Amino acid sequence: MFLNSMLFAVALFTTQPATPQAVVDDLLDADRSFSSAAAATDPASGLAAMLDAEAVMPVPGKGIVEGRDAVTAALRASLLVKGDKIAWTPVRGGVSADGTHGFTFGYLTLEGGDPRAAAQKYLSYWIKRPAGWREAVFKQVPRPAGEVAYDLLPPSLPASLTASVADPTVIAAHAHSLAETEQAFSDEAQTIGLKAAFRKYGRPDAMNMYEGAAFAVGLDAITASFPAETTSPLYWSAEKTLVASSGDLGVNIGTIQQKEPEAGKPSSFPFFTIWRRESPSDPWRYIAE
Repeated sequence: MFLNSMLFAVALFTTQPATPQAVVDDLLDADRSFSSAAAATDPASGLAAMLDAEAVMPVPGKGIVEGRDAVTAALRASLLVKGDKIAWTPVRGGVSADGTHGFTFGYLTLEGGDPRAAAQKYLSYWIKRPAGWREAVFKQVPRPAGEVAYDLLPPSLPASLTASVADPTVIAAHAHSLAETEQAFSDEAQTIGLKAAFRKYGRPDAMNMYEGAAFAVGLDAITASFPAETTSPLYWSAEKTLVASSGDLGVNIGTIQQKEPEAGKPSSFPFFTIWRRESPSDPWRYIAE
């Protein structure tokens, strides 16, 4: 009787679902482990080891590059990867309620390459595969010199975990709603300006990676340098959308167009933005870009 009770207790314990914190910890550990493994190889191979078979990467001048082989080739051609060693440290993570999608961002260093690429920032969108977490979307940008903090920021977590949904029509509906939100974001920016639109469609804890040595976190920091315009000089839309089956975390990949491009400069550039909502009945708001 005692043995049966013990076996029941062990079985009950081992089948308890993970917590959201445990899932994001697992994702952050995976990100760190890939960085540790990269020390034994060249930078491009170190980054390529993380890639999903259907990985996507926005590449300025080339657009949206798709597929592990194509993304790996783009990495090998990038100045941001040409060097001797590469390493990175995540400073924030987030996961979906079904535990299958997530994101991380942090700081990356390149040794033995162009000094302009020695310090960088990165943003990754991950999908949990049978072999473990793999990068579905990735980008890195050089960052200017300056002090940054490597302390972990609070994770972006669902209130609880839910079972994955296999019904493709449910997932397609979530993806459609996310792509529609991206379009509404761009459309509304045409009438209220980028600053107001970025404030309306962003979460209070959203991140933007493009300016400064550190990440801009929070809507005040993100929009601090935006002009007070009433119409946007840019427009954009989603061309590819990935979303968790729980419908609370997803990413849009697309192209930003300039209305009046400057002579000699690109008129468009690729982007990806990560979005979160508390539940499928709540509105999408961007969390990282």
